[in-house]
Amino acid sequence: MTAAAKVTALFPERTSDPLEFVDYRLADTPEEKDEIYRLRYRAYLREGAILPSESRRVTDRYDDEPNNFTFGIYYRDELYSSIRISVLSGAWRGSPSSEMFADVLHPELDRGKTIIDPTRFVADPDKARVFPELPYVTVRLGYVACGHFNADIGLANVRPEHRAFYRKVFLQEPLGEPKLFPGLIKPVGLMAANYHDIRDRVFQRFPFMRSSAFERRTLFQRSGEHHASSRGDIASFRRASLVPNR
Repeated sequence: MTAAAKVTALFPERTSDPLEFVDYRLADTPEEKDEIYRLRYRAYLREGAILPSESRRVTDRYDDEPNNFTFGIYYRDELYSSIRISVLSGAWRGSPSSEMFADVLHPELDRGKTIIDPTRFVADPDKARVFPELPYVTVRLGYVACGHFNADIGLANVRPEHRAFYRKVFLQEPLGEPKLFPGLIKPVGLMAANYHDIRDRVFQRFPFMRSSAFERRTLFQRSGEHHASSRGDIASFRRASLVPNR
């Protein structure tokens, strides 16, 4: 069997390119952020992960941290899902996973590792039904970030019932017992994988997870930034170097 024949087809009856008509947009303006915060509320409330609130929005202090990137995923120009990508290093440790699982992650950061922590993955409860590829298209941003920042470890914060999916599809393993994510009423567990060890296997199975250098810069290089460390890491969040030269 050839390598091409082994490629996993997500939904054979649909387009061969799951990214067709998909647009990733970094939420920069107050209006873009508010739309995503309202989407989070609808999605979490529908699945019983939060209690009703008068604000009808879900946000936290990490949304404004410079090492965090909140994206809206648009399909045919409509917001379908969102995910927040946190880039962690010895100097930058602001993310929910870094706080919840400090005993596991901080030693890795102390050793100079770069970690990508995708959180706040939500999908429009109604629109997701007509776009089955949406979970794959959304979490793809974690792989794009791993490539851009030359990450060592990729994480996923998932509920226990979703562990099997992440282990099978993204080759991640449980790392730590489930805990309560800030603001949620259902526990989530940490999944992790060494990005360099699993990258090629994931790309072989799901070629659309690959990204070009141009796409990575477009998504993660903020205005005025153009820095690289000796090993090729993009290294600035406006204030200081993310990853020291080594």
